[in-house]
Amino acid sequence: MDTSLTPIPPREFAPAQARHLLLRAGFGGGPKEIARLAESGLDRAVRSMLDQPPAPSTDSAPPIDPDVIRPLTEKERSQFAKAKRNKDEASRSALRRLINERRSQDRRMLGDLRRWWVGLMIDTPIPLRENLVLLWHSHFASRHRNVRDTFLMYQQNQLFRQHADGSFAELARAVVRDPAMLKFLNNDQNNKRKPNENLAREFMELFTLGEGNYAEEDIKQGARALTGYHVEDNDFVFHERRHDRDKKTVLGKTARLDGDDFVDVLLDQPACPRYVALKLYRHFVADVSDQIDDVPSPNRSVIQRMASMLRKNGYQVAPVLQTLFKSKHFYDPKIVGQKIKSPAQLVAGTARTLGTPTRSLGTLSDALRAMGQDLFDPPSVAGWNGGRSWINTSTLFTRQNVCTYLVTGKDPRKKKWNRKQAGYDPMHLLADIDSREPKPVVDHLVDFMLGEHTPAPRREPLYKFMQDRSKGVTPDSMIALLTLVAAMPEYQLC
Repeated sequence: MDTSLTPIPPREFAPAQARHLLLRAGFGGGPKEIARLAESGLDRAVRSMLDQPPAPSTDSAPPIDPDVIRPLTEKERSQFAKAKRNKDEASRSALRRLINERRSQDRRMLGDLRRWWVGLMIDTPIPLRENLVLLWHSHFASRHRNVRDTFLMYQQNQLFRQHADGSFAELARAVVRDPAMLKFLNNDQNNKRKPNENLAREFMELFTLGEGNYAEEDIKQGARALTGYHVEDNDFVFHERRHDRDKKTVLGKTARLDGDDFVDVLLDQPACPRYVALKLYRHFVADVSDQIDDVPSPNRSVIQRMASMLRKNGYQVAPVLQTLFKSKHFYDPKIVGQKIKSPAQLVAGTARTLGTPTRSLGTLSDALRAMGQDLFDPPSVAGWNGGRSWINTSTLFTRQNVCTYLVTGKDPRKKKWNRKQAGYDPMHLLADIDSREPKPVVDHLVDFMLGEHTPAPRREPLYKFMQDRSKGVTPDSMIALLTLVAAMPEYQLC
């Protein structure tokens, strides 16, 4: 395996490499997008993925009411206290119903938010940004199940979008003040009289340093630094009276540390850029272990150089990705086509690659959940494991079904279906080839769906299938062929 981070020769950036870049940096693309990217050349292709305008404050988000989950008003608290004193169960029940209705409304908004994000991944002109938002959502994982406030989850999602390929250091400093994270890890209960260690622990173990690079005493001292970092309604607040103003010692640094100082101490540790580089590498390059010592030495050497670039560039992510996406290592045959697609990559990538019609975003969101990637509800603070954890007998069945649904419009949960429901003419995928003979058609589709490296024996059954179609290459036979290709094991890889 070539571990060089020097760029591949410009002449080697052909459609196969453009396809790989689109799959890994974004969610894939159709034949025309692949050809256009290849023609632009390596430098311009990579710049086109990275040189994007700043994220706007909103991206046509669904209407999310910031006041659905809110503290009780003074009048409501007074009414509740009075009803409790008077043992007025009718009034107390009415207030409970009000709270429960808000919870129900919040859950409905969460469904809207999930559908919106799936749609954005499919339609965005800036796929790398959404791919990075997915990474940071899993890295700085928070769960709606614990936060129980959709607006805070949306606010956090926008935070990840704002800092997507910017400074990891600035993102980390912002996360330590993020209301969703503070609620998720109970830092809104952290005060100098009774420090809560959850946020300090996870910031060290899962967000910046990794296991083995800190001690329990560092966690205790870090928790003291984070005292008073609280939430009021939808906003971060710093309660100075609840903050421990005394000196703390974290990883050898002694001072009157606050939350920002705590993050800066972690960023100064040699383990931090290495840990962040490992996360970037696992997301964009290979399904290696999340423990750096267990990563094979060739891959580890690449991660170490990425870490040096992160440190040198003040934790700016874009320069590291620019180098990576041009490198010989990124396009090595042992890297290409060897990474398991996440459910979101599979769904958004299939829609973008094949240009399918807009299907029910609710159905697609439900499919993501069934495949193990429930947006805004990762399994734990450790996020999603990725890699082989995505594939088992249950999820593989759903992965094949959702691809069939995108191509045909046939909802696997419903028995009835007719051809008109497809609403999809895949013939546009053949616009760049002259022949409509089975073999060149199959080769063209396999090349951009599975990759040019797909061997001839894997193509033979597809040749035979198309040769047996009495009417030749038609929209119907193309739809059938696409579902067959998408059901092949190789389609689960990118």
